[in-house]
Amino acid sequence: MENTIAAISTSTGNGGIGIIRLSGKNTFNIIEKIFRPKNKSNEIKGYSIKYGNIINPKNNEIIDEVLVSYFVSPKSYTTEDMCEINSHGGMIVEKRILEICLENGAELASPGEFTKRAFLNGRIDLSQAESIIDLINSKSEMEAKESINQLEGYLSTKIKEIEQEMLDIMVNIEVTIDYPEYDVEEVTNVEALEHLKKIKGLLEKLEGSFEKGKILRNGIKTVILGKPNAGKSSLLNLMLKEDRAIVSDIEGTTRDSIEEYININGIALKLIDTAGIRETDNVIEKLGIEKSMKLADSADLIIAIFDNSRELDENDRKILDFIKDKKAIIILNKVDINLNNEYNEKEISNLCKPTIKLSAKFGNGLDELYEEILKLFQFNEISNNNELLITNERHKTQIRKAKENIEKAMETIESLMPVDIISIHIKEALSDLGEITGENVSQNIIDEIFSKFCLGK
Repeated sequence: MENTIAAISTSTGNGGIGIIRLSGKNTFNIIEKIFRPKNKSNEIKGYSIKYGNIINPKNNEIIDEVLVSYFVSPKSYTTEDMCEINSHGGMIVEKRILEICLENGAELASPGEFTKRAFLNGRIDLSQAESIIDLINSKSEMEAKESINQLEGYLSTKIKEIEQEMLDIMVNIEVTIDYPEYDVEEVTNVEALEHLKKIKGLLEKLEGSFEKGKILRNGIKTVILGKPNAGKSSLLNLMLKEDRAIVSDIEGTTRDSIEEYININGIALKLIDTAGIRETDNVIEKLGIEKSMKLADSADLIIAIFDNSRELDENDRKILDFIKDKKAIIILNKVDINLNNEYNEKEISNLCKPTIKLSAKFGNGLDELYEEILKLFQFNEISNNNELLITNERHKTQIRKAKENIEKAMETIESLMPVDIISIHIKEALSDLGEITGENVSQNIIDEIFSKFCLGK
């Protein structure tokens, strides 16, 4: 690429250091104009750092004392000549150095342009580029780990394996088309069908992993549901380890939902405390209850909490009926008042849901709750098996399209249609997968993906 780009790569605000990044064929020429190293050597070595001052070439004014890192093409993030100016942190200093770079031949980078160049120059594929923004936005250790796996090329490798399976079928089909005098079509169709069944299975496994991948990316949407004063807000505060929600003996204190993220064993939980479920004539409270039920209906997990010091009533039973077909954990709260309430336990046991006795006041039972959540979502198995997960909606869509085209190819074989028709669907499937890695993708999609990046990345 002809132009040389520059941008501030560190977050806005005061800090220990700031980094201004340059990439392009004129990088070293620009640095030579604005940087005065203490060591006067003009030799440029990759993976080296020089100490000196950034100056304004117009008047030799010193802007800052810096370290400049050099990366010589092609061994750099973008595969182009690159430099990173490590300055003192602070908006004024960083902005002034960037202005000096722009005044001396650089152009301001667009969001994600450094990573976009790494993709366009062939250092990474599109799925690896997307994993970088996922890594930056990670809300949990496990999400970050999965992003690293995809950055390392685990998904790309799996996609290439599936593509190779398709190409093997295409070779057999092309032989049949090019040499029709050899009567091998029946054998080819049987072999192709077996191959296609295998490919469909691989695609289905990847597509199916998205449900866990989506939770890994967005967190487990967890709604705390219960009657007023069952201990919902106390449980939220206990899990957050802070007084986030108001706790009161007055019923109906929580009128709107409260949302916060926590991490348990590297997994993000999006915790939502809701209005207490009960019959009420208060219009505002009734709206809060309706919102609570909508949130619970779309939740990945419901923590249904009951006051174990009292017997269940009709409002409790409505909650039990609501959760019977949903992924839920039942909390019997206030065990510090009443550890055993046989009447409640007998009625609740009919639902066959994980049930935990807990004191939101003192914290007893919290570790047991976390263990049950991990067990329900099988995250320990994912961690132990190093299972590849699809976390990106765009990837899932392309895998589904590829699977549908493979199914069409199978139907074509079973309908005894000509082999060249089969190849059309397989080529479509190859094209679908090519959009994941960027081998076959429109400029609009590329621009949309990199527009989500921050400046300087």
